[in-house]
Amino acid sequence: MAWNEPGNKGKDPWGNKSGNDKGPPDLDEVFRNISKRFGGGKGNGSGPSFSSFSLVIVLGIAVAVWGLSGFYTVKEAEKGVELRFGKYVGEVEPGLQWKATFIDEVFPVNVNTVRSIPASGSMLTADENVVLVELDVQYRVVDAYNFLFSAVDANASLREATDSALRYVVGHNKMDDILTTGRDQIRRDTWAEVERIIEPYKLGIQIEDVNFLPARPPEEVKDAFDDAISAQEDEQRFIREAEAYARAIEPKARGQVQRMEQQANAYKEREILEAKGKIARFELLLPQYKAAPEVTRERLYLDSMQEVMKGTSKVLVDSKSSNNMMYLPLDKLMQNSQSDSKPRKVSSNSSLNSSSNTVSKNSMPTDSRPSRGERQGRN
Repeated sequence: MAWNEPGNKGKDPWGNKSGNDKGPPDLDEVFRNISKRFGGGKGNGSGPSFSSFSLVIVLGIAVAVWGLSGFYTVKEAEKGVELRFGKYVGEVEPGLQWKATFIDEVFPVNVNTVRSIPASGSMLTADENVVLVELDVQYRVVDAYNFLFSAVDANASLREATDSALRYVVGHNKMDDILTTGRDQIRRDTWAEVERIIEPYKLGIQIEDVNFLPARPPEEVKDAFDDAISAQEDEQRFIREAEAYARAIEPKARGQVQRMEQQANAYKEREILEAKGKIARFELLLPQYKAAPEVTRERLYLDSMQEVMKGTSKVLVDSKSSNNMMYLPLDKLMQNSQSDSKPRKVSSNSSLNSSSNTVSKNSMPTDSRPSRGERQGRN
């Protein structure tokens, strides 16, 4: 009861009357009363002093033990998450730290170690085939508080997200791509899909790498798929051989093209020059033709006939005076002339051949060229 309350009647808080105010009770008396209640304090006058001293020692030891129990160590690769009465206070850096026991809690989390979560299973591909796929996700903790308290179990959440992402990506790809050429693309697509799934959950982790292990078909059809893979490898080998052959042939073809272009240009230039030469020749011939048409016409005819007869071995001459056609075997005549120019032994056969050649020569007309009148008539 407070002093200023009505009805206190002059009593102090310790039960004394206002007339006998002796002040607060002595500590020895207080400890003596406590010791009596717990069955102690009977004896000489030194008992209460000893009991109070013992209690102080006990309290001091308790305080010291409580204070020493608050020291703890956070390892170099860890960060501590400190909670005070269950409320987040902050992160604790590595080293020797102190906390208030029964008040603060610290949960150390390794933030430097790269952790790994595997995922595997039989999955259905886009072309309705079943394939056995294995995946390994490597990650690291970047936010210790979110890793501990954002989800019930961050590792389990990441494992489920990886399995879901892997099934999604495999289900949108064909089996040939999964087994052979498309493995790297599937790995990158799975990585992106896992990050997309876990982003809203804020798990406090960062994915470092995704290892897509070699996929394989079910054991029941493994032999058939091995043959298919061998065929694909042969296909790639043939493609590389064809590319090598193309690289070897292409320079030669380009060289041939350039040579043909140069030959065509040379032919073009030659024809142009020859045409210009013919034009110049006819321009020079025109004044002469105007001055002496008959002589010029005769000369042109002779030049033309010489040019025509130069490439033939037989000549047929039609004579207007008779119905006979003269035949001039020029090839035989040339062969005989060449054989006559070479020395040879005299024999019966050679004498016969020479006599026959003489007869044939004598039987031929001396001048097989048409007369001037005939040429003019033809012109």
